[in-house]
Amino acid sequence: MRIVFAGTPDFAVPCLRAAAARGEVVAVYTQPDRPAGRGRGLAPTPVKQAAQELGIEVRQPENFRGKEAKAALRELEPDLMVVVAYGLILPQSVLDIPTHGCWNVHASLLPRWRGAAPIQRAIQAGDAETGVCLMQMEKGLDTGPVLLRQSLAIGEHETGGQLHDRLSELGAQVLADGLGLLRAGIRPAPQPQPEDGVTYAHKLDKAEAKLDWSRPARELTNTVRAFTPWPVAECRLAGERLRLHGAVAIDESHGAVPGTLLHAGRNGLDVACGEGVLRIRVLQRDGGKVITAADYLNARQDLKVAG
Repeated sequence: MRIVFAGTPDFAVPCLRAAAARGEVVAVYTQPDRPAGRGRGLAPTPVKQAAQELGIEVRQPENFRGKEAKAALRELEPDLMVVVAYGLILPQSVLDIPTHGCWNVHASLLPRWRGAAPIQRAIQAGDAETGVCLMQMEKGLDTGPVLLRQSLAIGEHETGGQLHDRLSELGAQVLADGLGLLRAGIRPAPQPQPEDGVTYAHKLDKAEAKLDWSRPARELTNTVRAFTPWPVAECRLAGERLRLHGAVAIDESHGAVPGTLLHAGRNGLDVACGEGVLRIRVLQRDGGKVITAADYLNARQDLKVAG
């Protein structure tokens, strides 16, 4: 089975390895190298690095709008194209080239959380579970019929980064199952997505990272979890900007103005919210390292008298 793989970030790498283990990956498409790091030198994508390790040809077109890119793909005579967080919208003329079309590995239980940031939006919304769908691609944004799906529970304190890693591995497993069926001559039955329950996972914006203390503490702790490790939730507290890497919600009533520091001790910094209290446990000062609240208080002795 001749497979073309298209993907870009770390999330897609386990899927690439799964595809390479179960078929002949004749080429890998990935985003062009971009400037990165302090020196702003061109850096290969994680998928490009993995493809080179596997000895697979890498292609990096800017898009598929021209005839040349489509012709080059057609010359590969692919049976299937697997797309995982590629970062380019594929026109119908491309989706039609492989014999079996294009499969996409999407990190949500569709139709919930179509779009760019399904992992973080699921945590932010307080979802108890999420999962992976193997989808037959069509022109619409994540609207295609689902071939296979598998769910998993979201941990109470799980961050966006931790869930990303688990879903990446689960995606590779689901893709491997699908490829195994196809190689055996069994095409997974496509199940149209229901009309009800559609939500969209809009791309993360750094402006969203600023916490609004008038919101409920549970909502804020979900944001802290979802935005770790990027873009990282932040707030103004005790006269400075703090980036929050770990916090929990405390169901505790208070009569204080939201944003008031209620208590500062070894267990953390307790801040009044619109409902309940947010206990900050891990944080980062401007230009500083990620530290515990206890370490922070060692440098801010003035705060220990609060509460």
